[in-house]
Amino acid sequence: MRPLKIFLVNLGFRRLPLGVTPPLGIMCIAAYLRTKFNVEIRIVNQKINNMPNAELVKQAKAFGADVIGLSTLTTNAYSLPYVTGKLKAALPAALIVIGGPHVSAYGANSLEGNLADVAVPYEGELAFEEVIKAYFGGGNMTAVPGIFRRTGEGIMTNPGMIPLVENIDSLPFAAYDLIDLRPYWKVQAMALLMRRKYVSLFSSRGCPFGCIYCHRIFGDKLRLHSARRVVEEMKFYIKNYGVNDFEFYDDIFNHDQKRLFEICELIGKLGIKAGLSFPNGLRVDELNESSIDALADAGTYYSAFPLESGSPRIQKLIGKNLNIRKYLENVKYATSKKIFTFGFVMMGFPSETEEDLKQTLETTCISKLHAASFYTLTPFPNTKVYDLALKKNPEKLRSINYDDKEYSHIRFNMTDVPDETLFYYQRKANRDFYMNPSRIFRIIRDFPQKRRLPLYIPEYFKRLSKGIAS
Repeated sequence: MRPLKIFLVNLGFRRLPLGVTPPLGIMCIAAYLRTKFNVEIRIVNQKINNMPNAELVKQAKAFGADVIGLSTLTTNAYSLPYVTGKLKAALPAALIVIGGPHVSAYGANSLEGNLADVAVPYEGELAFEEVIKAYFGGGNMTAVPGIFRRTGEGIMTNPGMIPLVENIDSLPFAAYDLIDLRPYWKVQAMALLMRRKYVSLFSSRGCPFGCIYCHRIFGDKLRLHSARRVVEEMKFYIKNYGVNDFEFYDDIFNHDQKRLFEICELIGKLGIKAGLSFPNGLRVDELNESSIDALADAGTYYSAFPLESGSPRIQKLIGKNLNIRKYLENVKYATSKKIFTFGFVMMGFPSETEEDLKQTLETTCISKLHAASFYTLTPFPNTKVYDLALKKNPEKLRSINYDDKEYSHIRFNMTDVPDETLFYYQRKANRDFYMNPSRIFRIIRDFPQKRRLPLYIPEYFKRLSKGIAS
């Protein structure tokens, strides 16, 4: 019996200055599916070379796909009508499944306006397995919990919840053998770095905190790879791909302090000088000097340090409840250990006032962060902040167009202040934060790839003009 041919796509185009990373989501699904079925799998990351949609369809047809999986962000979902329509015409017998953050946000509505057969929200391995079993075992998918499916009577929502993998140590390593890693080493990654031999990985799934802007794709329960499993995976990549640099994309790598120390200790025994980066961020107020020392000794040289807001009122509103004093202390200490610290800051929350904006500006500017991005809140469906915005400013929410947006330049305003006030504070934040001589010195001293710094100057000036020229 010939193998089932599965064509998995990370959909979307790369826009500067955004980086592009190995498509971990579909690589993990691919690795899992080939432990369950006789399959031949092809992975395409449209973003690595901005492959035209027509070429993507051409490759799927040439491959002879039986199943096509399309993973997409909401900002890239505008391609779904064209891509699914052309795929249906080219491969009428193929099952088209969509997933990724867009489906988690839009639910059953993610099937509107396109020709996909099934939509799978949240974590994909177990649900995709059940979808394949059901479809090729007779076509009845009514028993697959939590999915959305197209039927002759319309779009149906199956009852129940998408199943999650409880013991994530039982999962195979991501299918890096199905992609060419070399192109990823030549472009900017999630960290503001490029031209390095790295792989990206998750050491955990889920997050126990309740931030209202989060999609919660991996659920509320924190599931951890054991320290030994994490380092075994790193050793595998070192041996098979010759890498020495690792990007961790966990939502919260450091929540389990004991595991953090175990991982760092085992990395120290690898016998190589490893580089570690955490561009998705750490929970900064859960760090302390000992854990920062351990991370630095293990090779950490770059990490996002998310603040979101310097206003205690907004911290409470958004459910993050960050200890701002502890945040500032840990940023200062991490910077002293030569870890390049990059702050994530959001402005534009519902009910945010000018006083809240001032507090965020002041907190960020007094911090020892090397760099920071000042984003405008983008409320996505199926998040608590979307529901809050819908309640407070429904007319503003209806005007949002997510298509092909780059987050740094989004100009939505869900606050209680006028547009000119919100964007004034974002411009002022960029100006006041970066026009600090000691910060400029520390950036030049500590940035891991100093020769790249001039490349960010045009982007900086673009952000300085936000609300005026953009």
